Amino acid sequence: MCTITLDSPSNRNALSRQLVSELAIALDRAEQPDVRAVVLTHTAPVFCAGADLKERAAANDESPSAGNPMADAIERLGSMRAVTIAAVDGPVRAGGIGLMAACDLVVVNAAVTFALTEVRIGVAPAIISVPILARCGWSKLAGAWLTGEPFTAEAARDMGLVTHVSGDVAATVRTLVQGVLAGAPNAVAAAKQILRSGQPDMAEMTVLSDRLFRSEEAAEGMRAFAEKRPPSWAPNPQEA
Repeated sequence: MCTITLDSPSNRNALSRQLVSELAIALDRAEQPDVRAVVLTHTAPVFCAGADLKERAAANDESPSAGNPMADAIERLGSMRAVTIAAVDGPVRAGGIGLMAACDLVVVNAAVTFALTEVRIGVAPAIISVPILARCGWSKLAGAWLTGEPFTAEAARDMGLVTHVSGDVAATVRTLVQGVLAGAPNAVAAAKQILRSGQPDMAEMTVLSDRLFRSEEAAEGMRAFAEKRPPSWAPNPQEA
């Protein structure tokens, strides 16, 4: 497991150049083959306040740079082989919602509030629309999206933005990580890819199913089931 912590409490973990650059470095490690679960967490009290507006205002006279590190981070969280889990124990605003929504699983404290505040400062939630609209139907988002009004954790779950609302985020995340590690690495990676593929093609899925059933992982999994023992990839209780 790999844990990535947004750690810039002095500006409420706003998405400064430095924070996003450090996130990219952390994602380099998270994408290594030995990592099976990635937890994106934060230093209290705020998960992420969105863009660093002071920095962005100062940069308005600069020429646009090639690429966009925030867009790259969002894409990597969604496409990496490991299962990504956002652990959210504080308020989330604007771009922070996009970062959170890019993860496969999103666990939030029941007291957390959210707001898509972009329209109130003269911009739109453009880059973050990609992971958010991949998760949510636009109709349930429309009020928050068009007005910038705050909304609750329960509303976020109803929208499809979050997967788990919890009174103990850390405990819920631990349970999810244990569940991920109990699955076969290649099987979990394939399951993630299917989940994010939109509408799967039956012919492709038939080929994939046959390949997975013929794999060494499947052979080991079925042997372990028959022998009533944990499979080779499952961590022992002490490691878990």
